[in-house]
Parts: sequence; structure tokens; C-alpha cells
Amino acid sequence: MFNEFKAFIARGNVLDLAIGVILGAAFGKIVTTFTEGIVMPFVGLATGGMDFKTKFWDLSGKLSAGASGEQIEEAVKAGAPLVRYGQLISDIITFLIVGFVMFMIAKAAMNYFAKLAAQTPPPDDIVLLTEIRDAIKAK
Repeated sequence: MFNEFKAFIARGNVLDLAIGVILGAAFGKIVTTFTEGIVMPFVGLATGGMDFKTKFWDLSGKLSAGASGEQIEEAVKAGAPLVRYGQLISDIITFLIVGFVMFMIAKAAMNYFAKLAAQTPPPDDIVLLTEIRDAIKAK
């Protein structure tokens, strides 16, 4: 079993996965900052200055509707039953931005690889097989 594990680690896939996770975490921080610092102020402006992170339902009735973000965080740490629907809206917007950016990156990569594949001449064996196929079709 140890040899199988060693072979699994040596394949390189684990290292690729680790790099992807680390880059994903860093990318997540960038997207969160972009969303909270650039996108959400415009969303707040469009909604009349609404800050989604301060939108919640307090099931215990102890926290007022106009509570600040700090008060909400303190209540959450104290175990208050809050339904933080504003945080959910903010996280959905972040998810949509991440999804769109990842789509654009994947689309650009696929276009690049398609152009690269079109520029690469086929190997000699493929050329030979193509000639044989064409000769058979001609008969």
C-alpha cells in the first residue's frame, strides 16, 4: 500500500491539485475584495444605499433591524439565531462573478489551445494514414 501511495504522489497530479487549491484561495480573496469593494457599492447605489450584509431576520427578537455589521457579528458569535439573507445575496453575487471570470478564462484558454493545435502539423504517421485513406477512397 505504501508503494501505491508513493506512486500516486509521484505522478504529479497531487502537486497540480495543491497548486490549484492555493491559487484558488488567493483568487477567492481577490474576487471577494473586488465584489465587496467595487461591485457591491454600485449595487448599493442602485438599491438606494442598501448594505446587504446588514440585512437579517433575528429569530430571537433581541437585535434591532438597524444593527451595524459589528453588532451582527457579535450576535452571531454569541449564538443568536439570525437568518442572514443579506450575506447570502452578497455571496451569490460573488459566486456569479467568480463563475463568469472562470468562464472567460476557460474560453480564452480553449481558443488559445485550438489555435495552437491548428498551427501544429500532424505527425508523419497521421499524414501517411490520411494518404492511405484518400487513396482507398479514390479507387
